[in-house]
Amino acid sequence: MSTTRRTAPGLRATAAALAALALGGCGIRSTPVPVDAGPAPERASCAAPAGEEELPPVGGNVRAEVFLVCGGGVSPVGRGVSPDGPEPGRDTRLETARGLLDELRGNPSRAEREAGFSSSVPGDLEVAGPGDGDPGGTLRLSRDPTGLPSFALAQIVCTLAGTAAAGQDGSVVLGGPARDGGKPPLRYSCTEALRGSPEAAKTAGTPLR
Repeated sequence: MSTTRRTAPGLRATAAALAALALGGCGIRSTPVPVDAGPAPERASCAAPAGEEELPPVGGNVRAEVFLVCGGGVSPVGRGVSPDGPEPGRDTRLETARGLLDELRGNPSRAEREAGFSSSVPGDLEVAGPGDGDPGGTLRLSRDPTGLPSFALAQIVCTLAGTAAAGQDGSVVLGGPARDGGKPPLRYSCTEALRGSPEAAKTAGTPLR
């Protein structure tokens, strides 16, 4: 018992000294040892890979632009697309939309990924022609456009706009599944605001006249 009484003050004094040393070093004494925090994060270039952009079309391929996600917006990347040959009764608008949607659903190339590009378009998304009562040229997606991720909808709108899948004014008419009548399709245009802020896609559709 007497030994315990003699050592307790010493333990308390040692603890107090250690605490004082710790407090005294806070914010005052610097260390000469450098701290390696790792390399600074790289910024995405969002520049279409030059090698792929300059490649000429192969075989029956045609050069087309698809919009991928990069740097908080969507930007065009050149691709070689293989459209089906024209056949009697074939809906050129629908076939064009399907070919371009295939490009959006696939994984970006290695060069595109290294430049910072990605795609938000679901891999199981499909497109069909007009439903009953729809105006000609309507494209019906297998999911309601307003239920898609905003980046995915911006990618689709900007990729299809201005192609054979769009109308004469460059806009595209999109709707969801046609079963049970579906929601009325809406008209979308690839505006600068949509390219720079894909969140705008949620309210970008306008009713058809």
